[in-house]
Amino acid sequence: MHTKRRLAAAVGAAVAPVLALSLPAPSASAHGWVTSPSSRQDQCAAGVVNCGQIKYEPQSVEGPKGLTSCSGGNGQFAELNDDSKGWRVNPVAGSTTFSWHITARHRTSTWQYFIGGTKIAEFNDGGAQPPADVYHNVNFGNFSGKQKVLAVWNVYDTGNAFYSCIDVNIGGGGGDPGPGDPGQCTAAPWSAGSVYNGGNQVTHSGHTWRAKWWTQGETPGAGSGVWEDLGPCA
Repeated sequence: MHTKRRLAAAVGAAVAPVLALSLPAPSASAHGWVTSPSSRQDQCAAGVVNCGQIKYEPQSVEGPKGLTSCSGGNGQFAELNDDSKGWRVNPVAGSTTFSWHITARHRTSTWQYFIGGTKIAEFNDGGAQPPADVYHNVNFGNFSGKQKVLAVWNVYDTGNAFYSCIDVNIGGGGGDPGPGDPGQCTAAPWSAGSVYNGGNQVTHSGHTWRAKWWTQGETPGAGSGVWEDLGPCA
């Protein structure tokens, strides 16, 4: 009996490394999206536009590198490709700062920005791990008027990238002010996925709001009263 037990233990020990080698390695996750100027998935998360499933995971628009679609080729988020859906247009100057909020800080190859088929900016991180919030100042060059910007986060050690589309009006207004649309406000639009500390200011529904303490996901004007209404924008 003891001999059989020793034999079974020896066989198990020999098989274990083989099983370990045959199991797939866990894939590293990386997630993020553009929060300012307010991207399409950011507006979905804030409830500005009714978008379905993407409302709950604006950070998950992931697909193979080299795509040109707002959904990253993901059929579940195909609504992001619909230019007629009523996206709020962000008024911007000839250059503006794009803000990414990163929920899983995966090593980064490059950040790229496109209008149509033209690349207007690229930032090379060389494999570095990004912070929780990433900022890029992008010059629009000769582009003006209403445009759709495709922002791409290329992950360093996988074949995937993350995608965000941002509707802008370069050198012009953005239409009627509404949630997520800054109008004449100077603060960045409120983002459901961003973390704010006491004193941070945002724009929402044509007003400027100031956080009284740490908050995430609480809509200005509702909830616990964390947001102080500083009044309508000039």
